[in-house]
Amino acid sequence: MVKFGLRLDQNKSNEYPSDAYVDYDKLKEIIHVLAKKKLAGADINFREVSLTAPPPTNAAGRQFTAADSPITEEDFYNCIDSNLSKVENFTLQKVTELRSQIASLEKEVNGVSIDDEKAKDAIRDRADAAAKAFLTLEKYVNINFMAFHKILKKHDKNLPAHACKQFYINRMHNQAWVRGDYSDVVVRLSSIYSALRNDHTAEENKDAAQSFLRSTTKYWVRTEDVSKVKYAVLKHLPVFLQKTSTGESDSQLTNSVYFDNDQLELYHGRLDKTPGAIAFRLRWYGAGDPKTVFFERKTHRDTWTGEASAKERFIVSPCMKVDESEVKAVLNDQYPIEQKRAEMKAKKGATDAECDDWEKLVREMVQVVQVKQLVPTMRTQYMRTAFQIPFDATVRISLDTNLCMISERGYDTQGGAKWFRDPDKPLAPNEITRFPHAVLEVKLELGGANSEPPQWVTDLQNSGMLYEVHKFSKFIHGCAVLLPEYVRSVPYWIDDASIRNSILNSGGGRILVPVDHQTGVGPGANEMYNHLLPFGNVKNPKLETKGRTANTVAMIETSNKTTAANYYADDDNDNIEMMMGVQGCCEDTCAGWLFPFCSGYNTEVLAPTSVQKIEPKIFLANERTFLHWLHAGVTLYTIAAGILAFASESHSVGAHWYAMALLPISLGFCLYALHLFLWRAEKIKTRVPGRWDDSRGPLMLGSILAGVLFVNFVMKCREIRRYNEIMAHEL
Repeated sequence: MVKFGLRLDQNKSNEYPSDAYVDYDKLKEIIHVLAKKKLAGADINFREVSLTAPPPTNAAGRQFTAADSPITEEDFYNCIDSNLSKVENFTLQKVTELRSQIASLEKEVNGVSIDDEKAKDAIRDRADAAAKAFLTLEKYVNINFMAFHKILKKHDKNLPAHACKQFYINRMHNQAWVRGDYSDVVVRLSSIYSALRNDHTAEENKDAAQSFLRSTTKYWVRTEDVSKVKYAVLKHLPVFLQKTSTGESDSQLTNSVYFDNDQLELYHGRLDKTPGAIAFRLRWYGAGDPKTVFFERKTHRDTWTGEASAKERFIVSPCMKVDESEVKAVLNDQYPIEQKRAEMKAKKGATDAECDDWEKLVREMVQVVQVKQLVPTMRTQYMRTAFQIPFDATVRISLDTNLCMISERGYDTQGGAKWFRDPDKPLAPNEITRFPHAVLEVKLELGGANSEPPQWVTDLQNSGMLYEVHKFSKFIHGCAVLLPEYVRSVPYWIDDASIRNSILNSGGGRILVPVDHQTGVGPGANEMYNHLLPFGNVKNPKLETKGRTANTVAMIETSNKTTAANYYADDDNDNIEMMMGVQGCCEDTCAGWLFPFCSGYNTEVLAPTSVQKIEPKIFLANERTFLHWLHAGVTLYTIAAGILAFASESHSVGAHWYAMALLPISLGFCLYALHLFLWRAEKIKTRVPGRWDDSRGPLMLGSILAGVLFVNFVMKCREIRRYNEIMAHEL
């Protein structure tokens, strides 16, 4: 492991002076000197001092002399304080310079002509430089923040009687260089790029009920990569500011209260992906008490049926408002639907068809609350940054940071009057869990020319900053962690090594396997989909691995092949290069070249963090293929046995040779059918992306059979020729 002092030197930017960073070596030297002095801790019960009494002895009972170093604990505190002030002042200075540069760019963008491509390219280059300068500054802040953590940890370890880490960590979190929100830089850069692209706002959809048919992929993003991801996206999509947003920040506080019953029926339905499983939630935006509430219903449908999952909700507008005071009426089946329908037609001019769709949706939502006896169960809270051309859902990207889940169980709902916790009352540790990563969602409009993602989206997926987590759900994660005594099963990502500490801190340890567990994952589906964990499990953690998505081809972790750790260790590469296909990466033996199931691909695999979509009929197709191959083998065996049985004892050398050649071929067909069936069944079970066909086995078996048939044909031709020569000689 590289020592942090060396790591700090390696990560210093050439653009910044070296003395702008934490003086880590000096602080470490002070700690070593103080550790040798073996300082004793002060007795907190003594409340009087004497100005003429000598200083107390050290922890070893020895009196300090003039030969001892004059460095004291106060010198360490002064050095820490000066370094904190230095880093804070430097950070604020750079932020001020960046804001000045961006202000200059905004003036130039407002005055540039749309057709002046040369001027626009120059402005774009300067915007890129400003964005990279901001990312460099963030790296500077992160490396210094880590340096303070490391040096304070070292201090408390060597001088436990004078522990001060907790004090200084709390102090740092309240300083401007750590606490400050500089997201206005992102918003202003987004506006500059949007102006250079000449983005056009699409027409707003004002339907009373709106359905979203999208392809959604979810990723985890490390906190240290959040700004990099934002920059990569805003170059192509503008930050979408909500109408209630002040425009000072690129994110907005979002709360969603999920409803479920005592049996967690909706949770288990969503976890098992039961056809028609729903998620019911109430969502509002902004800080403070909710003023306007969205009623939303998400319905899961299997794609193989030809249908897509959908999200339906009430549309909120100034003319028709479902505010917080009306929530109780909706939940208690007292909502005046007919009155609201009349207001829609009178004030909004909605058509009868729109009113019918809205009324149907409202009645279905009200009915499901009553029939399933739904109550508030789980609340998710996060800061959401949305990237989207306004009212254009072709490509929409959202990034959720500061994600936490809050239990909504354990308080009196007062008959529906209370449907979220009192924000003025503190939460117990087992009532809230803070997720350690940001969550990125890429939503693409389904169908038509937009079925494939843009190239820049693919480049972002392959950047190494995204960790795809198949079917990740905030609702499911929150229920599993905070309500462990109510759940019968948990999602596979619970066993991921990177989120284990957050689960333990929330009291959800009962859903985790012990550290010394044999496999490091839970039983059942968790063990089957162990390869989907982005950061590995507690038994085999991969916390330093770069991001893998569905576009990353599976790689083998063997001694003579490129390992995942080595492959992803090159920090200089911005993009993860695509590896060769599965058929080509497993050719470590001749058998592996001929038949994939004989290669190392099945034992040591690092698969992408996604699964191959399958349909129920694929199981039958595998069995049907197995029977076809078996039928071919049995047919060849029957032919060979018949030739042996009916061939005469004399003049039958060729027939016996032909039959004996067909017998091992027929046996090969049967063995190949069995092995291929088992290999493909394992693929279907684990759903590892890649090719599930064998392009070489049938070719080799067919070639051998064709060779035997050709040799038999040649031999028969020679026999016929010899017979004709004999007959001609006799005549």
